[in-house]
Amino acid sequence: MAALRAFSGLIYDNPAFKKLMNANYADVAAMRNSIAKLKASPSQIDIETMEFGQYQPILSDSSKWPNGGGMAWVREVGRARMQFIEQPNDLALSNDQSDFVPLTKCGLLDACVRKCFNSEPPIPMTIDVQQKAMSAADAGQHAILLVWDYGNGKDKPPTRLNLTMFCPFSAAPNPYMASR
Repeated sequence: MAALRAFSGLIYDNPAFKKLMNANYADVAAMRNSIAKLKASPSQIDIETMEFGQYQPILSDSSKWPNGGGMAWVREVGRARMQFIEQPNDLALSNDQSDFVPLTKCGLLDACVRKCFNSEPPIPMTIDVQQKAMSAADAGQHAILLVWDYGNGKDKPPTRLNLTMFCPFSAAPNPYMASR
């Protein structure tokens, strides 16, 4: 079992963080606004090749994220990506692109996000972040669940991505959050 990581799940598994992030992706109009922000930041990101973790600080000021989440973002996303690169994938990108099967969970995550932002119309996303239970067999590992909604038929492009990030368990206090 991998060593348990300190505080990553505790920072992002909270309603305020989820609400802040989901406001950027809630519907087609929010996605269009987010796409405009990303395209207005070409020195920071390329929307056609972007990866999960790169766009969030551009869309909302990370210094204002709840619980100090912005201060830990680069490190925690990096750790998650390293773990996802090591996790093989056998799922197709989506029903309408069933011939494209990324080799790793990291590749699948990135491809799903790019599909949402680069489709016309853009595909809204809903993110959820959960911390794994201490008793989970893989409590020290990140996991991802990517589920498409197909409100327009299973053979058509999807209408929403439901992205659930499972962060490693931690009982450690968040060093970025002021004492209460």
